[in-house]
Amino acid sequence: MNPTPLGTEEVLAMLQDVVARLVTPRFGRLGDGEVTSKRRPGDLVTVADREAEVELTRLLRARQPGALVVGEEAVHADPSLVRALPHAAHAFTLDPVDGTRHFVAGSPDHATMLAELRRGEVVRSWIWQPQHGRAYVAERGAGAWRDGHRLSPGPRRPGPPRPTGTCCGVDYPRLASGQADLAAYLKQKPWDHLPGGLLLAEAGGSVRRWGPLLVARSGRGD
Repeated sequence: MNPTPLGTEEVLAMLQDVVARLVTPRFGRLGDGEVTSKRRPGDLVTVADREAEVELTRLLRARQPGALVVGEEAVHADPSLVRALPHAAHAFTLDPVDGTRHFVAGSPDHATMLAELRRGEVVRSWIWQPQHGRAYVAERGAGAWRDGHRLSPGPRRPGPPRPTGTCCGVDYPRLASGQADLAAYLKQKPWDHLPGGLLLAEAGGSVRRWGPLLVARSGRGD
């Protein structure tokens, strides 16, 4: 028997619950030894990243057995995991704390992000910004939403494009909401860009490669 698909609001509630239990209590309260660097100086990981990813992976696998869950911290431990992503019949990408440097520094600009894929195509995505209290949800062909209100590009804006460059979990919602017009990235990991990419596309924007960069534009741009 096939498992019952997780409802969109059910997944959002799952994210919010895990973040409330394992991430938010550490915000501004990280102790000695709870922040470390990965491969490069400044590439930080915290106890909140690790514990939230383990818990969300467990919950997703329990409800969707057979689905591949590709989390940022799991890939750091086993890089081969990400290579299976394009070929999996059902998969999720997971970034437990996007904007870890901001989280460590006490900035509210961080998020938890999840994307669902079916045979390599992103079909749903979720971005939860706990300190801002904003939830962004997208479903392919059904639109992009912020806290239950549908996002649209709005009228064309005159003047030069407004850039954004905080972290993907903040940038993509800004683009989809029309608060910014342009973002460009050298780092192109799937857990960073798949959730926001679907959100932006469903709000009328686009994500394209331009040389070595990944360029995201709002629907208000040229």
